[in-house]
Amino acid sequence: MNKKFALKIFEGFSIQRWNDLVRPFDLVEMDKAGEKMILAYIIGKFEEKKGRKIDWMWMIYASLFDLLKKIALCDIKAPVQQILKREFTAEYLRLNEWVLNQYRYLINDDDLFSKFTIYIGQKSGSMPIPEEAQLASKVLNAAHKFATMREFQLLSVVNEKVRTEKIERELLAELQPYLDLEGLQMLVTHQKAFDFILKIEQLRFQVRWNQTPRVPATTVLGHSFFVAIMTLLLGRESEVSMCDRRVINNYFSALFHDLPEAVTRDIISPVKQATDELPSIVKKIEDEIVNTELVPLMEDFFKNELIYYTSAEFSNRVIDENGHFQIVGFNELNTKYNEAKFNPIDGKLVRVADHLSALMEADISIKHGITSEHLAGGRRGMLDMYPENETINGIDVYRLFHNICG
Repeated sequence: MNKKFALKIFEGFSIQRWNDLVRPFDLVEMDKAGEKMILAYIIGKFEEKKGRKIDWMWMIYASLFDLLKKIALCDIKAPVQQILKREFTAEYLRLNEWVLNQYRYLINDDDLFSKFTIYIGQKSGSMPIPEEAQLASKVLNAAHKFATMREFQLLSVVNEKVRTEKIERELLAELQPYLDLEGLQMLVTHQKAFDFILKIEQLRFQVRWNQTPRVPATTVLGHSFFVAIMTLLLGRESEVSMCDRRVINNYFSALFHDLPEAVTRDIISPVKQATDELPSIVKKIEDEIVNTELVPLMEDFFKNELIYYTSAEFSNRVIDENGHFQIVGFNELNTKYNEAKFNPIDGKLVRVADHLSALMEADISIKHGITSEHLAGGRRGMLDMYPENETINGIDVYRLFHNICG
């Protein structure tokens, strides 16, 4: 993992959205990206229920590339970019080339940069989106539009109507082309899927490390998306040829790894470990609350998958030949279970990405001059957690963490 590339992605926590309106809380790009992908998952599952195929691989890479482009162009508002694309095509293409140039020396993975280049071409219209990815693209666009609408709805209650009327008309018009998607219909008409999203949005209001000042502040939702992106990139670093389903499972299990906190809130590790028995007791209580408040809001056709993603979330696991949940070793994942039919997940890789995110949250704030005993202790704990020369799911974590903090 290139340190500069990781830090560039982390900038998504600092990009403020809707900063020309009154905002009752911080709205940042990383949170929007996280909500967009959760919405895309839900809308996509509705389409899969009808027998349509979603190219999830295309979508998860698109989520990374959309964020990279947003970070590079954060000073140009979306309506301006749309006008550039529509009326000044040549300049828009040059702008996209400029975006790629910003990352050419940050991305050491040539295959990843090639995917990024192709995606930028597809989004600019200079290259066609493959037919097999067109539904995924439509689902992702719908999720993007609805996530923006949700932000607007949260803002509209504290802004004068004269400031919001035009924005509302434009957002409603932008949603229209996607209303044939059943999942979006369920969300717009406030069915059960919308109630589920309302619960998940609470992760956007929960600030991590809330016992200490920190810059930039990060929420549980934004953290979850960052962990998903880091899991995707670390999976490439592991030099294992993972099947597509394994990559997809890794991404979404990382995205949903803190899902229970939507109803339980975050209990920080020192508190959880105050007594020997407390961790297991807290876990049991959390499971009961999740089963009571969150599971009933999940649709039947994706409920079992989400439960699988969030069960033993930091363990390598599969569904074996007999259909049973099984925790396995990394070598078994690679040699015996690296096929879609086993639904493999690198849970330990998700844990590394989770710890990497926590380490960067503490380290970056300290380097900004905002520090505390909590941040210094957390940073030290992350660096001391992994011994030298030990690999976790193909990653030399000691080397990775010390390079990031060097």
